[in-house]
Amino acid sequence: MAHSSTYSNSNKTTGGLFHWGTFWLLVSTLGAVGFFWDGIAELLQAWQLPEYSHGPLIPVLSGLLFLRQLKDVPVDQREAPDYWPGVFLLIVSVMLGAAGRLLEINDIVAYALILWTGAILLISFGWNTGKHFWPPVVHLVYMLPLPGALYYGLSTYLQGISSELGVYFLQLIRVPVFMEGNIIDLGVYKLQVAEACSGLRYLFPILSFSYIFAVLYQGPMWHKAVLLISAAPITVFMNSVRIAVAGWIVNNFGLGHVEGFSHFFEGWVIFVLCILLLFLLAWVLVKLRRDKVGLIEALDLETDGLWTQFKRIQLIHPSKALIGGALLMSGLALAWQAVPERDVTIVEREPFLLFPARMGEWRAGPHQPLDPQIEGVLKADDYLSVYVNNPGHQQSVELFIAWYNDQSGGGVHSPEVCLPGAGWEIASLEQVEVNPAGSAFTLNEVVIQKGVQRMLAYYWYDQNSTRTASMYQAKLQLMLGKFASGRNDSAIVRLITPIREGEGVDSARLRLNDMLEEVVKPLQRFVP
Repeated sequence: MAHSSTYSNSNKTTGGLFHWGTFWLLVSTLGAVGFFWDGIAELLQAWQLPEYSHGPLIPVLSGLLFLRQLKDVPVDQREAPDYWPGVFLLIVSVMLGAAGRLLEINDIVAYALILWTGAILLISFGWNTGKHFWPPVVHLVYMLPLPGALYYGLSTYLQGISSELGVYFLQLIRVPVFMEGNIIDLGVYKLQVAEACSGLRYLFPILSFSYIFAVLYQGPMWHKAVLLISAAPITVFMNSVRIAVAGWIVNNFGLGHVEGFSHFFEGWVIFVLCILLLFLLAWVLVKLRRDKVGLIEALDLETDGLWTQFKRIQLIHPSKALIGGALLMSGLALAWQAVPERDVTIVEREPFLLFPARMGEWRAGPHQPLDPQIEGVLKADDYLSVYVNNPGHQQSVELFIAWYNDQSGGGVHSPEVCLPGAGWEIASLEQVEVNPAGSAFTLNEVVIQKGVQRMLAYYWYDQNSTRTASMYQAKLQLMLGKFASGRNDSAIVRLITPIREGEGVDSARLRLNDMLEEVVKPLQRFVP
């Protein structure tokens, strides 16, 4: 099937309202909804968050991109001879979706749904034509929430850049401001970085729009690349401007005026301004071109004929692959309902309330409850936060352990995210091998600093009896544990001690090693 422009042929449609190809496509779609429902439910829940509230628009925009491309594909009611790649991709999507359901990782099920969409296009149009429809299929990725670790890491990084740039703008306009960690201090008003950077929640929908701009733009590949990667810097820049304007209002008009401004600019104003900047960037790129084309022509915003293309659904051929795929998805959707849901195995453990106050020469103080807001973010089922002292050491060690019975709804947050959020800068981070009390494993050794203060921290993940410095190995152990025994529990252990003025890292390391030797002995009772 040639991939050439035959718009006149595309106007040919059958007169009947019913077509067997449409019927089997509908059956396959309903079966896919049933089989991939866990992933769809995950999307519906994620779309309620401000960061992903654009999610319902993504399938609609992907559909419009597909219909635009379909105008360049000639009508052919014959069975596609090269649909086998689509059959292969369909099998891969089913296997991935089944793995996601068995492991209870709904994000995997959602990704499998996108593969299924690509498979249906390849089955319907064949490889030679269907492979050209990858842009609308890839665009569906933007409706998915980012993995937790990636989301927190990216958010923290961009918040830091946006806040520092906003403070720089304030200093340029002579507004007294000071920033320490996650606090922007305006003197009479202190702004949390997370609050100041709430405008970044529109980064994800703007990423989607920059992708569409890149796909629609008719021009050099490097122009497309610039449009694609421009979303992040544009959003960070606009949010920095918002921070600077808020600081200027506080400095000149007082606190009473900044709240209304913040609420106003946390809304769609930031989003609209970012989209306008994308159009401005596209206009600049057009002006750099030698050919005399306008912005509308360069972005190829023509929408005529989309309804005609949509009606071509009646022309889908009821091939053996389409019928077989429909029966497969329907059968799996029905069969899966009969599979009993696997219970999460809750292991026997002692609560941290019983954690020993004496470990060798170390003495633990009283438990230090976390701030309710931090506790709400942590969402641990049990945690311990104590300061431990030893007469042989001049500085204490803070011991923190968080335990999760079930990570299906989220779980361990990496200190690489939490520590910068608390105002600490990571000066160095490396994985080291340790062997306390004859128990060999790897942990992360981190030097953090805030101004002249420095601290040394050890932390590791404890996942299904495996202690590791790698968050990715911990995730792998989580999946294996779910599959093998139904265990979905996890823990993170952190030791942290100050590096005194005039003291080297080696001295602080000896202190942590001494404490580490003692803390792993009773740990098995509480983190089995």
